[in-house]
Amino acid sequence: MLAVLSAMAHADNNGVTTSSNATVAATAAAQAGSANNDPKQLDVVSVSAKNSARSAVSLSDSEIQKILPGTSPLQAIQTLPGVLYRTADPWGNNEQNTSLFVHGFNGQQLGYTMDGVPLGDQQYGNYNGLTPQRAIISEDVSNVTLFSGAGDLATASTSNLGGSIVTFSSDPAATMGGRFAQTIGSYATTRTYARFDTGRFGGDNSAYVSIMHQDQRAWDFDGHQGGTQLDGKFVHHDKHGTFTFYADYSDKVEPNEDANYHGTVAGQGRMPYTRAFMYPNFQQALSYLGANGAPPAADGNNYRNYYSDAQRTDYLTYAKYEWYITDAITWSNQVYYHRDEGAGVVAGPIQVAGLPALFAVYFPHQNLKQVFGGSGYAIRTTEYDINRRGWLSSLNWTTDTNELSAGVWWEHNRLSQDRRWYPLNVNDPDAATPYARPADPLITQYEDDARSDVIQPYISDLWHVTPNITLQAGFKSSFQYADGWYPVEPLPKSTVGVIQYPSGSIDSHKVFLPQIGATWDITQHDELFVNAQQNMRQFATANNLSPWSLGSQQAFDIFKQNVKPETAWVYELGLRSQHDFDVGPFTGLDSQVSAYHVNFSNRLLQISPTPVISSIVGGASIIENVGSVTTNGADVAATLHMGEHLSIYNAVSYNDSKYNDNYFSGAALVPTAGKKVPGSPEWMDKFIISASYGRFSGQLIGDAVGKVYATYTNDLSMAGYFLMSGQLSYALPIDDVFHDAKLSLNVTNLTNRKGNYQVSVGAASGTYNTYPMAPRQYFFTFSTKF
Repeated sequence: MLAVLSAMAHADNNGVTTSSNATVAATAAAQAGSANNDPKQLDVVSVSAKNSARSAVSLSDSEIQKILPGTSPLQAIQTLPGVLYRTADPWGNNEQNTSLFVHGFNGQQLGYTMDGVPLGDQQYGNYNGLTPQRAIISEDVSNVTLFSGAGDLATASTSNLGGSIVTFSSDPAATMGGRFAQTIGSYATTRTYARFDTGRFGGDNSAYVSIMHQDQRAWDFDGHQGGTQLDGKFVHHDKHGTFTFYADYSDKVEPNEDANYHGTVAGQGRMPYTRAFMYPNFQQALSYLGANGAPPAADGNNYRNYYSDAQRTDYLTYAKYEWYITDAITWSNQVYYHRDEGAGVVAGPIQVAGLPALFAVYFPHQNLKQVFGGSGYAIRTTEYDINRRGWLSSLNWTTDTNELSAGVWWEHNRLSQDRRWYPLNVNDPDAATPYARPADPLITQYEDDARSDVIQPYISDLWHVTPNITLQAGFKSSFQYADGWYPVEPLPKSTVGVIQYPSGSIDSHKVFLPQIGATWDITQHDELFVNAQQNMRQFATANNLSPWSLGSQQAFDIFKQNVKPETAWVYELGLRSQHDFDVGPFTGLDSQVSAYHVNFSNRLLQISPTPVISSIVGGASIIENVGSVTTNGADVAATLHMGEHLSIYNAVSYNDSKYNDNYFSGAALVPTAGKKVPGSPEWMDKFIISASYGRFSGQLIGDAVGKVYATYTNDLSMAGYFLMSGQLSYALPIDDVFHDAKLSLNVTNLTNRKGNYQVSVGAASGTYNTYPMAPRQYFFTFSTKF
């Protein structure tokens, strides 16, 4: 039940202008959740993407909500070909253990926008954006589109090597009214959504405002995920243009799952199904530790924390004006602002993960348990502050045979990340909670500040050579100017691998990133498309692969002189078809077959320095280009329609991503040449069986994932699995009171399967982490309009 609607156009129905070479045509059918205009066929999965030179698939608002009311845009695209998305909660909101792969690229190598506004690269502890679910309430999404091969030239992103995921907000309704939805379910779930639309007023003005509150207890510990979110949109139309204003506020807390460590018997310890935290049972937490604050030795690296969580507060807004200069020329300008205040918090034992050595530098010859409040636990925070503002401008000119587009994106980002340590007082346990940030730190281990400016201009032309053949060509440039420094440095010898965090600037430029594509309408119902594009991922300015995370100034200087940004050439070839017929019970078939090839260069990895470099950087880790990756793959997706009552959607995906090179970590050769990229499955298969009869409708979703390698050398792996979920709804016969009133039941993990669900890759060999499958859960929703 996925609406897959994309085409080359200047703007979608939300007034979001992008370059003409590949945009989402969010038609009225998509707004209404209709993938098919034929009333004789069930509104279900359609896999056509007419007139797009690249693979582009889109889910409408109604299809997103059928998966699970309130689900995140990223969780929703899991049903699309070639996508693997995994996280801890049913809605896909939890960010700490999110895993996303599309055609072998991980989530940090994709691009993300909402109404054109850049959302960053989605790293946990994000330094340059926020997740789509924090940028907009799920029920206010109009559609979300996946460009699975290569992102649009106009996509405002510094990370879209392997494609982009773009989310669009819905427009205000033309008539006054409202919407309401209430979900209750497993583990004390409650989710309330309400929206009011003004309808048209004062000429051609309209607006809406929405509010959402959600709370759910984790299935394996007593932690509650949720928060409050508000958003609103104002649109003004006149003969000269369209003005749009949007604002979003999100305040959320997500208690985190801890991953299970797999490795040597000594390091692994006991293997639990889940590493549940112990909050609010403080007495259990105290009895869990030994006299000096150490967890049981038998638990090894699978020890338990008292709690851990992510706290995020975001403010996002934009204003946009589309000026209709003539019937053929449109100039769009959009300014945006984003502020994030967040913290990642862990309350854990003081005698693990090298902490005694760290604390001994700050409190030499002292009783560390007493220093940190006598409980045996310390509270660690990573405190984030993001302050972004930017501008997007595009000029579109349509002639009889051409659609020309040119534009630019600029963003200035100021950010800081602070690592602090707080006591957990044994006499005041109520002061330590996952729902509030602690105060008065004992240690500020470091403070990381950075500034960056990004400029990305582009130009594109869509040439209609004949009525059946269209060529598209263009290029973009990417310039990043970044500077970072540390107002607070760790004390000497306190942090393993760190001599001194570096300061300095790095400018990275790529003037010519080309893209060329074509479509050929072979028949009225069959279209061939081809596309080739080069993209670059700019250096991160914070977090793991940032040059400012290196442990010495010398390592930073070596990086600046020798390391290149990651780049990728992506090639696509596909055939899409859309046929209606009348053969027994079968009334139509929509299908798309696509193949792709990727040359990914300059892969970045943090490694130990070689003996020669070690003499310069003193043992601090370095970030190096460790070779290239070659990817070949294919997606086959089809929807078989059987009238207005039944349809079957199936998508089979094959991906072969292999490292081309070995690399050295220190003096040791790491044999990765010819090995498959870990975390990304070779085979996936998804199906959706959709049915509707009278006031009843429902769907069954199946998701098969093949074996996943868990290390760079492929010496360890996670077995494949098959999961199912289901939905059943009933349209209530109370139209005289409510409009479109409906009761629905959603069930996740329908067969209540157990096992490893998601792998977290972080080593060349010998060890990896996993997250477990959550049990079957039930959710009941009442929704209506008025």
